[in-house]
Amino acid sequence: MAGNGFGERFRVTTFGESHGGGLGVVIDGCPAGHPFPHAAIAAQLARRRPGQSELTTQRREADEIELLAGVEPESQRTLGTPIAMLVRNRDHRSGHYGDLAELYRPSHADYTYDARFGLRAVGGGGRASARETVARVAAGALAEDLLAACFGVEIVAWVEQIDALRCPAMDEASIDRARVDRSPTRCPDPAVAEQMDAGIREARKQGDSLGGVVRCVIRNVPPGLGEPVFDKLSAALAGAMMSLPASRAFEIGEGFAAVTMRGSTHNDPFFMAEDRVRTRTNHSGGIQGGLSNGEAIRLAVAFKPVATIFKPQETVTRDGRSVTFVPRKGRHDPCVLPRAVPMVEAMAALVVMDHALRRLGARVGDLVAAAPGDERG
Repeated sequence: MAGNGFGERFRVTTFGESHGGGLGVVIDGCPAGHPFPHAAIAAQLARRRPGQSELTTQRREADEIELLAGVEPESQRTLGTPIAMLVRNRDHRSGHYGDLAELYRPSHADYTYDARFGLRAVGGGGRASARETVARVAAGALAEDLLAACFGVEIVAWVEQIDALRCPAMDEASIDRARVDRSPTRCPDPAVAEQMDAGIREARKQGDSLGGVVRCVIRNVPPGLGEPVFDKLSAALAGAMMSLPASRAFEIGEGFAAVTMRGSTHNDPFFMAEDRVRTRTNHSGGIQGGLSNGEAIRLAVAFKPVATIFKPQETVTRDGRSVTFVPRKGRHDPCVLPRAVPMVEAMAALVVMDHALRRLGARVGDLVAAAPGDERG
């Protein structure tokens, strides 16, 4: 099975299945000398883990990492060698999936995995499960800590829309995770968050599911990151976000809204501010010509409704019989959006870290060595 690795200079490979012994990640290319951010990784895993509120799956997992390699035991600093982390599965119940082995759940990866490999992991969907993202979030938290130490990069994502409910535009220069996390929906507007909460609960009660949009801002990105043609920073971010389970659309800057603007409105005028080139507007979303321009990168990711619903659906069995299918057991999110927020942040950090190393190379290692950072823990 190919396609389990991501990145060129900051290379991440994940492994494991939803109902296997555990899931993990190997990170190759992390500069030496960085204080390993145990607390930052734990915090992001806690935001992603199941069972954190009544709005999410009630699977109970602590999601604590076991650090296997790549960090010097005494100083707890990265060695420059591959870093390996493991998160064990403790509350997987494969028996809930026993009656699914011979049929294809609508809009899941059951049929396509069979078509590709001739077999599949039935319990929890194997690597097609959003459980796989626990490894990405752990790696992304490390990348984010490196970016913060070297460049002061800040990454904040939030739930902008669930179903037809939409959060008002936020001040992207000041929004932070504390504000985002005030509601279990991770929508930073209290009134809309309350409506979203009620909507998710109602969908769960009806045995149905909801989709929505996560918006993300990446602040203080150095200018000049990205490759000009086939590996533009915008393309790398799009590929990263579209690799997330249930993702269905991506936009950078004004995205689809740009088609209703004229060039005279969409263009971002340049000006000088303290010997630095700036733009007065940011309709480009911080990326022009595929390269970062030093302004905040603005992006959004749309997620479809979760495929597992508790309503009768038409499907077929592996031997071609038509049947009506209703799941009898299972613990699933009625809406993936609240837990998708740290996933989007993780993929953003991995892309920017990888391109920072491509563009600046050894200079990033020098910045890591020069940063005190021991107090980050």
